[in-house]
Amino acid sequence: MARHRSKVIVSLLAAVLGAFGAHWWYLNRRGAALLTVVGVALAIWASTFPVWWDNIPFFVLTIPAIAGYVEALVFCLKPDAWFDARYNAGSGQVTQTRWAPVIIAIVTTVVGSVIAMFVLAVIVVHFYVAMGWLDGYNL
Repeated sequence: MARHRSKVIVSLLAAVLGAFGAHWWYLNRRGAALLTVVGVALAIWASTFPVWWDNIPFFVLTIPAIAGYVEALVFCLKPDAWFDARYNAGSGQVTQTRWAPVIIAIVTTVVGSVIAMFVLAVIVVHFYVAMGWLDGYNL
């Protein structure tokens, strides 16, 4: 009999630690180790800069982070029957999540949107500076 996986736990893992592939470990997906190694390496590399959020490793790390938010939303918004058919086929239990995935989806949407807008704003500022469009302004 297979282990029963929780839709709520996998959604939380994807939303909080999606950049490091924590939800992939929980679901026994292939490539979880590679995603974790790359995510940790990028986080360590980004922390060596004087400003941790204003460097290339941080921007690259936001790609799997945003993908984690999207996966969290997919897990939250798909029906329980879909999740059971895909990840709990041999467990013998039925998932009944009620409101928890909806609340997780709302929080994930807000947090993911704020982080995505922040990254886009910093990229635009870097582009404007590189093009010389902000010459004379103190940022």
